[in-house]
Amino acid sequence: MDTYSYVGNGDVNAIEDLYQKYLKDPESVDYGWKKFFEGFDFSRTNFEDGGEIPENFQKEFKVINLINDYRSRGHLFTKTNPVRTRRQYSPTLDIEHYGLTEADLDFEFAAGAEIGIGQAKLRDIIDHLQETYCHSIGVEYMYIRKPEQVKWLQDKMETRRNRPNFDSEEKKEVFRKLKEAVLFEQFLHKKFVGQKRFSLEGGEALIPSLNYILEKGANLGIQEFVFGMAHRGRLNVLANIFKKPFDQIFAEFEGVEYQDMMFDGDVKYHLGHSRSRKTDRGVDVHLTLSPNPSHLEAVDPVVEGITRAKLDKYLNDDSKICPVLIHGDASISGQGVVYEVVQMAGLKGYGVGGTIHIVVNNQIGFTTNYIDGRTSTYCTDVGKVTLSPVFHVNGDDAEAVVHAILLAMEYRQTFKQDVFIDLLCYRKYGHNEGDEPRFTQPLLYNAIAKHANPKDIYLKQLLDEGVLSEKDAKAAEDRYIGILEENFDSSKKKKTTDIEHFLQNTWKDVPGEKEGDFDASPKTAITKKAVLDLAKSITTLPEDKKFFRKIIKLNDDRKKMIEEDRYDWAMGELLAYASLLKEGHNVRISGQDVERGTFSHRHATLTLEESEEKYVPLRHVSKKQGDFWIYNSFLSEYAVLGFEYGYAMTSPNELVIWEAQFGDFNNGAQIILDQFLSAAEDKWHIQNGLVMLLPHGYEGQGAEHSSARLERFLQLCAENNMQIVNSSTPANFFHALRRQLKRGFRKPLIVFTPKSLLRYNKCVSSVDDFSKGGFQEVIDDIGVDKSKVKRVLFCSGKVYYDLLNRREENKRNDVAIVRLEQMYPLPVKQLEKVISSFKNCEDWVWVQEEPGNMGALSFMMRNFDLVPLRFIARPDSASPATGSSKRHIQRHNELLDKAFN
Repeated sequence: MDTYSYVGNGDVNAIEDLYQKYLKDPESVDYGWKKFFEGFDFSRTNFEDGGEIPENFQKEFKVINLINDYRSRGHLFTKTNPVRTRRQYSPTLDIEHYGLTEADLDFEFAAGAEIGIGQAKLRDIIDHLQETYCHSIGVEYMYIRKPEQVKWLQDKMETRRNRPNFDSEEKKEVFRKLKEAVLFEQFLHKKFVGQKRFSLEGGEALIPSLNYILEKGANLGIQEFVFGMAHRGRLNVLANIFKKPFDQIFAEFEGVEYQDMMFDGDVKYHLGHSRSRKTDRGVDVHLTLSPNPSHLEAVDPVVEGITRAKLDKYLNDDSKICPVLIHGDASISGQGVVYEVVQMAGLKGYGVGGTIHIVVNNQIGFTTNYIDGRTSTYCTDVGKVTLSPVFHVNGDDAEAVVHAILLAMEYRQTFKQDVFIDLLCYRKYGHNEGDEPRFTQPLLYNAIAKHANPKDIYLKQLLDEGVLSEKDAKAAEDRYIGILEENFDSSKKKKTTDIEHFLQNTWKDVPGEKEGDFDASPKTAITKKAVLDLAKSITTLPEDKKFFRKIIKLNDDRKKMIEEDRYDWAMGELLAYASLLKEGHNVRISGQDVERGTFSHRHATLTLEESEEKYVPLRHVSKKQGDFWIYNSFLSEYAVLGFEYGYAMTSPNELVIWEAQFGDFNNGAQIILDQFLSAAEDKWHIQNGLVMLLPHGYEGQGAEHSSARLERFLQLCAENNMQIVNSSTPANFFHALRRQLKRGFRKPLIVFTPKSLLRYNKCVSSVDDFSKGGFQEVIDDIGVDKSKVKRVLFCSGKVYYDLLNRREENKRNDVAIVRLEQMYPLPVKQLEKVISSFKNCEDWVWVQEEPGNMGALSFMMRNFDLVPLRFIARPDSASPATGSSKRHIQRHNELLDKAFN
């Protein structure tokens, strides 16, 4: 081995610091290091005179290499797996690999001071390293690039051999939570035979670990925790950490009816919960568990968004709130959203001051062994992306688990970074309690069947130590089982159950939808003076800042719009934000390139020419305005949309927006759309006012950038679960955005926004359009003599202007064009009013620019029954649009010809 390879390790800086201290004052360093440096000086002088470095001095460096390899690779040789033999790695940490022999074991080395034990025999150094890095806890951290963080971890771990020093009361506390976890699962298994519950059995150490997250976190100043987890172990967490009433959980097993007969609900192991409680040491903390579907890691960005929203509004101190994500080993390594969420950790728009990641590593995904489930060594290797420390812990060693948790919490609070805990355990039953795991893993499950549960293992330890007696342990278990039995009996008396909004305090002032709320939009106009004042404020730039000349021209063009009373799409949008900000509402926008806009239309953030300093006009609307945040996101849809959904979930009185770079990019976030946005109210009784802006329209840009897949959203629509809008004027877009915060309920708003219309000279609005009325679900055609109209074309969005131009070219005054601005909920009353005004119409037509198997056509066929309706669209197609500009023009003209011929 290279004698001087230690120079490449981070510890050379620490050794250099010690050496400099020694040069100033030899007595200021440990005795062992003093002798080491004396030998170093002697050897260096000798070496410079042509002599050889003494063998004992060379061996000091070999021992340092050994120490650093334990720090870097010790995790590969741990005793962390409770039911399997670990894979073998080479080279090992045997001393022969370092040029040392058994004869050196009783020789004293000054290098022992590096691990805090002073000059020591090699065998004692190795024993210390073995217990620190190769016992029940394996640690990965040497890739961290900040020496102070590496040194912090080394000091915390090496000075106490990476083991806790719990007193008897603390041990009893660990046992109490482990006992509750084990007995709760056994009780459910006995009382609800064969029912799915996704048992925590084998991984019960999660419960004491979460309990100590609360205890340690609260002592370090954390006031609120936000949890996200998949279904495995959720019921145990709800019962023993969140203190959800046992009888309520048992009633959910019984499948009693919901109090609200119109509510479908969800399975018990997907539900969220929120509760304020005291820790065992009497500190108040608030706990939130987000509901989650069976897409195991989909909740991760939602939790981060919830946390950030709370941070922005209530706490403004990331040391007071902490997200905790509980993963499965197969899902954390297999689902890409985890990587996306990890990449959020240090970004200004998404950071939350560090997340505690706990992996319940039962070493199997459904029926797939870990060797088929990932290529990486560990399921937690994604944590290395952000240079996060990773603790691999044996789930059978309860004290080691708690020790790792305490260390992780302290690290998070100190450095505001993510930490990963890999809790190695097992799954006692199959994927659910009805599966037979021996079909696929007979050897593993033979070993598991003979394996004692973590409670019994720890109880034996405490009995041997004299911390507990068998009598006391039995009495404690009997008391807990008695409580479960009482609640089980009580649950039998429940006739109905209900699912409360897990953030009901946050939403207490937003009562929810009432019958008739969708019959008409509320008034969202602002006064003419307010429009002009706001327009002036967002087009006034500070004179002492030098802006790029094209920015100045853009701003001058906007001032000209005000003078000519012709406001384009961007001005309508910015006026909506400005008006809400002035009323005290916060506005948050994120997405790819949203600060200027993909099509360079928004320019909400202006960059100075020479310094790249940012100026945001919407932050200068008024002195007492709401906060305006706008963030260019990283290149993610799934995680960012999930984050903004979580943010909006905690922000009923804020306008929260995600914009896709192109509308079709929303398909990268389809799981969030399917499982949260469209279904959450029906499953979990929760409202959400998130706005999605999806650029949409056929302008010959090919298959990828024409359609935002309107048909998919309409297929997800039912029970007034969301709003689908395809506006055609800046003012109607203005009113749609304001409407989000002017109702007594919140629904997701999906806006199909234009591209070519952003600068189209006919797509403009006047001051009057902003200062009168509200959102128009249907825009009637007032430019024709209705008595002469024989054909009415219903359409939505950009195609209206194409139809309008063709009508003007052909001078067809017998054809009216009616705009359906809101697709869902279908505005039946407004449509009836418009239809009744065309007394002589003989032909009712739906015209769309999308292919016939896409767009709104199938939705209109199923839902529009007010008049007989025929349909005009592009031919059915496998892709949304052609890639040929010539063919695009040809099909576009054919569409318009059909509409008028």
